[in-house]
Amino acid sequence: MLAVIAAGEIGFWVLLVAGLVARYPLRMPRLGALLLLGTPVIDLVILVVTVLDLRRGATANFTHGLAAAYLGFSVAFGHSMIRWADQRFAHRFAGGPPPTKPPAGGWARARYEWREWGKGLLGWAIACGLLGLGILMVGDPDRTAALLAWIVRLTAAIVIWLVVFPVWATVFPKSTRSRRLTGS
Repeated sequence: MLAVIAAGEIGFWVLLVAGLVARYPLRMPRLGALLLLGTPVIDLVILVVTVLDLRRGATANFTHGLAAAYLGFSVAFGHSMIRWADQRFAHRFAGGPPPTKPPAGGWARARYEWREWGKGLLGWAIACGLLGLGILMVGDPDRTAALLAWIVRLTAAIVIWLVVFPVWATVFPKSTRSRRLTGS
C-alpha cells in the first residue's frame, strides 16, 4: 500500500509538471489540460487498490489510513495546488502576472486562514468518511483498529489547525500597517 501511495504522489507531481510544461513552454494547451485532468485518476487508482486490499482480507494498517487521508486532502487541495503551480509556470514561461501571495495580516489574513481551514475540513470529512466506510466494509473491529486510529489522528490535527491558524488570526489579527512600515 505504501508503494501505491508513493507512486500516486509521484504520479500527481509528474502529471502536474508535464501538464504545465505542455501548456506553457511547449505551447500545447490541449495536451496540458488533458495531462492535468489525469491527476484525479491517480486518486481513483489509490481508492480501488485500497478497497481491493481490504476486501481480500487484509488487516487495515497505517498505510490504509494514510491512503484515505491522502485521498481526502488530495480532493480538497488538489485544485488549489494545481492553480498555485499554474500561476508560477504562467509567470515564468508565459509572461503572466506574478503569483498572488496570501494576505500578510488583518481581516484579509483571517479570511484566508478560514478558507484554507475550510478546505482542510473538507479533506478531513472525505478522509474520515472513507475511513468509516472501510470500517463498515470490513466489519471487524480487530482488523480496522488502524482506521479508527486515523480518524482520531485526523480529528486532532483539524482541531489544532483550527485553533492555531484561523481562530488565532481572527482573535489576534496581525497588523498590516506594521509590515508596511518595516518593509518586510
